[in-house]
Amino acid sequence: MPEISRFFGIIIRMFYDEHNPPHFHAEYSGKKAIFDFQGNIIKGNLSSITATKLIREWIDLHSIELEEDWKLARASKEINKIKPLI
Repeated sequence: MPEISRFFGIIIRMFYDEHNPPHFHAEYSGKKAIFDFQGNIIKGNLSSITATKLIREWIDLHSIELEEDWKLARASKEINKIKPLI
């Protein structure tokens, strides 16, 4: 699963040929969660309110890039890296 971003110990990945709704996988401190592009947790729990807030902030900044990566992944094309939070 390609890594598309990494910041503050959070790893963001997206699978190729994934099912709808559009989403990505986040990992923090050994915990995993799946987020949709509106910041809702679909599955899992990061057990960190701070990490979850940072991911939601990142989504707000990069929603267009996430949609583009989702389209690329669904077409089995190379996914682009997305800038981390700084």
